[in-house]
Amino acid sequence: MYILGISAFYHDSAACLINDETIVAAAQEERFTRKKHDDSFPANAIQYCVTQAGIEPENIDAIVFYDKPFMKFERLLETYLAFAPRGFTHFSKVMPIWLKDKLFQKTQILKEIENTFEKNIDWNEKLLFSEHHLSHAASAYYPSPFQRAAVLTLDGVGEWSTTSLALGIENDLKVYKEIHFPHSIGLLYSAFTYYTGFRVNSGEYKVMGLAPYGEPRFYKLIKENLIDIKEDGSFHLNMDYFDYCTGFTMVNENFNKLFGAPPRKPESDLTNREMDIAASIQKVTEEIIVKLAKGIAKETQEENLCMAGGVALNCVANGVLLREGIFKNIWIQPASGDAGGSLGAALAAYHLMYRKPRTAAITQDKMQGSFLGPKFEENEIKTALSALGAHYEKNKFQEIIQITGKALANGKAIGWMQGRMEFGPRSLGARSIIADPRSPYVQKQLNLKVKFRESFRPFAPSIMRDKLNEWFELDVDSPYMLFVADVVKSKCHKMTNEENALFGIDKLNVARSEVPAVTHVDYSARIHTVDKETNPYFYDLLKYFYEITNCPILVNTSFNVRGEPIVCSPADAFRCFMGTELDVLIIDNFVLHKEDQDTNLRNNYEDKYDLD
Repeated sequence: MYILGISAFYHDSAACLINDETIVAAAQEERFTRKKHDDSFPANAIQYCVTQAGIEPENIDAIVFYDKPFMKFERLLETYLAFAPRGFTHFSKVMPIWLKDKLFQKTQILKEIENTFEKNIDWNEKLLFSEHHLSHAASAYYPSPFQRAAVLTLDGVGEWSTTSLALGIENDLKVYKEIHFPHSIGLLYSAFTYYTGFRVNSGEYKVMGLAPYGEPRFYKLIKENLIDIKEDGSFHLNMDYFDYCTGFTMVNENFNKLFGAPPRKPESDLTNREMDIAASIQKVTEEIIVKLAKGIAKETQEENLCMAGGVALNCVANGVLLREGIFKNIWIQPASGDAGGSLGAALAAYHLMYRKPRTAAITQDKMQGSFLGPKFEENEIKTALSALGAHYEKNKFQEIIQITGKALANGKAIGWMQGRMEFGPRSLGARSIIADPRSPYVQKQLNLKVKFRESFRPFAPSIMRDKLNEWFELDVDSPYMLFVADVVKSKCHKMTNEENALFGIDKLNVARSEVPAVTHVDYSARIHTVDKETNPYFYDLLKYFYEITNCPILVNTSFNVRGEPIVCSPADAFRCFMGTELDVLIIDNFVLHKEDQDTNLRNNYEDKYDLD
């Protein structure tokens, strides 16, 4: 039974195709359109999924949209009525858009499906709708390795729900408790994302990365004025300080007065104040998540926890939750945001609407390492590179491993593209930029010369799973880069008094461990474990690098530059390679060296990225 799941029209549109319980394909629309966080109908992603399955559109048994648009309209209308006459200007501008387009989204979806497939099929009979948080919960529970589990979803807002508790038992999944809009941990975090000068719905991870540079001196201020947190983790926001219900910004003047200044202007210099604010909201978020987990464990008596929703991507909070030991096992959906809602919608339809049974996962889960996107064949790669004027050489795979490992050991930054693209926001060794973690200069150089982003941003270590305990305070799989843990003490460097006295961004240039490029200023790291079964090529590279350096770790960051999606195709990879200071590009068995490329061609790509 083929079921197509779709998420669209908010941010991170995506499509997923399942065949019974098997996930055949999944991808975000942004990877094809090259528009970051593309919210348009995922026509390209749908076409890819159907092609990957090798089926015709008429073979699709059902199409499931990840939320219910009319319920969102209901929430919008009731919110404005509750706050009236506040927000009338916002209401008068938003309502015509809803009445023209969004209120009748079913008609729009049907039209888009017809345009995508160009087939004379009655799609109306096949179109179903799931609820937003049920889609999140289904994306977390059904692919997990558990036969029963508590399921916690946390995000900004779906239709009404912002936080939900569900219980999954075999093929059944029921939502038992919810916290409703406008009370939202996701929107609270986004409010601080906005206030610290980053973009809402994409800059939250920057706040998380900035937090270790600061001190949580605003923690009490937040708890005393903005949010009331109960012992079971339920919470209530003081809406006197927020504007997202009725205005065009996240916070209002009361919020600005409380923190003593207006929001930081985007791209302006970061100060210790923003770092302290980031540290404070991160601490509050961790407290809420831990209390929610304790409340859920007490109420359900379950030993397994599944998580999804945008807040579940807060890997620092996930690491805190793991160390608390509240649950025996924790599994988090790697595509926890709205993109993953497409997967959840399809699985919810299969198990809940069609009442199909659920079988246990054969491996650690059913996500196949999240390698669910497009793969390119040798002739496609060769054709694309030749058309772009690239100079390349083809080698056997074992030679590729040796060429790459030696280049990394010699300090080269490498674009690495192998096999099927990852589904979700993390690069997991299929579309990655990799480098030597032993270098004290790699973090700053990659940020400024390759990624073109803020220098404070940390990088993740990819490590051989069987070497994990020797380097990090973690003893569980982290295949999706969703847990943060500390570097083991034996690998850390003792700080001098002068180094300990540093504040803010000055901490960045201090080498804290034997792998400084992946050690954050608080000695933590966002860990990606790699095993031979899930990603054999990347594991072989790590193993060879270990053999020649005695270090089983590589720097791993997403293969893209700031403002662009992760690369999908060979052409995307080549353009990024040529427009940055990457030294080598590896695409399957093809090797490209920067010095071998045409100088004029390189200059053209560098101009695109405004390099100095």
